[in-house]
Amino acid sequence: MPVPFEAVIPMAIVATLFTVTGTGFSGVSRLANEGKPLRHNVDDWERMMMRRDLRLTGTKRGQARDAIAPESFATNSAWGAERV
Repeated sequence: MPVPFEAVIPMAIVATLFTVTGTGFSGVSRLANEGKPLRHNVDDWERMMMRRDLRLTGTKRGQARDAIAPESFATNSAWGAERV
């Protein structure tokens, strides 16, 4: 039995909305990650490297290729200072 033609328009609307929301979510997540895909199964080492990259470059996904760290890297330690 064929599908009635009245069902084509609502199904096209549903398919279009799924496509628009999926594409929008993908675009927003890529913008949040500086144009790179999302990271999955991030372990402690990768989190530590992301914190280091944030301290070096100012962005979570940025990487520096300089052999010598900038001067501010020495004072913006990941460890918080505490009063003794």
